[in-house]
Amino acid sequence: MIGYAKWSHVFAYLRGGKMYLGVQGLMPDDLDEVTAATVSRIREHGFTGAACRFFEPMSATRDTVMRLRDIMEVGGVAPCQTVAAHPDLLAASEVVRREGVRAMQHMCQVTRWLGAGNLYVRPGSRNPAGSWYPHPDNFTMDAFCTLVNSLREVCAAAEEHGVLLALEGHTLSILDTPERIRELIEEVGSPMLRFNADPVNFVSSLREAYSTTAMIDRLFDVLGEYTICGHVKDFYVKDRLVLHLEETVIGDGLLDQVTFLRRFEESCPDGYLQIEHVPDEKIVAARESLFTTGIEAGIVWKGL
Repeated sequence: MIGYAKWSHVFAYLRGGKMYLGVQGLMPDDLDEVTAATVSRIREHGFTGAACRFFEPMSATRDTVMRLRDIMEVGGVAPCQTVAAHPDLLAASEVVRREGVRAMQHMCQVTRWLGAGNLYVRPGSRNPAGSWYPHPDNFTMDAFCTLVNSLREVCAAAEEHGVLLALEGHTLSILDTPERIRELIEEVGSPMLRFNADPVNFVSSLREAYSTTAMIDRLFDVLGEYTICGHVKDFYVKDRLVLHLEETVIGDGLLDQVTFLRRFEESCPDGYLQIEHVPDEKIVAARESLFTTGIEAGIVWKGL
């Protein structure tokens, strides 16, 4: 059993304070190309944190990661989350699943080297076309058990390195409801496995699309105690004969951002909210809208 002292810096991250504003974007695909100018641009855009995405996680070395950490630290931008491209953890193929587990175990060490807030975890899919695409086998007990077993192996590495894991769900994925995510977290049974809040991902009907407040409240009622970070975006309903939802710039859509910000702060003070899925040229507008909405919601943005 790893003692509390081993994780003290992690649990300190979960206590007290107000919210921070981060971004998924404004970073090159190859993190070896990050420079002081890259970080300065992120800071000038009004962010104190940025996600670091590793497209080749197994190639990340301590030297390259520490170089990135030093540049970001000097520039005043925190690595608020690490993200990795990897084979899916619920893959039916044991060979593919093992590759995914190894990549995420290595990413636990990378996240520790970088000093990042958490390591993002996607559930994956049995659909060979993509990790976020639907497939009937995603809802089988076999897929659920496979994901549980994979996450237990990843959590062992997370516990060794003192790294929090931020699990995300989606209405098209195996983790399609807040209740299903809570079931998974409790079945895995590791204190390092937590939740990345992204309410747009859980809009699954027109009723929810036109009344997002109730959906957001349900999300935090069920998963608030596990929430350690969040993604922010917006959406609208397209005029089509079946349900089509499209993402849009924050403030131009239907999501009750005020309720989201308030419930997030209640559950995760001192946490990072990251703007995502916005083209670089629209990030400034998204940031201004979110910042203004935060003031309306009574949020104090730290570090800005």
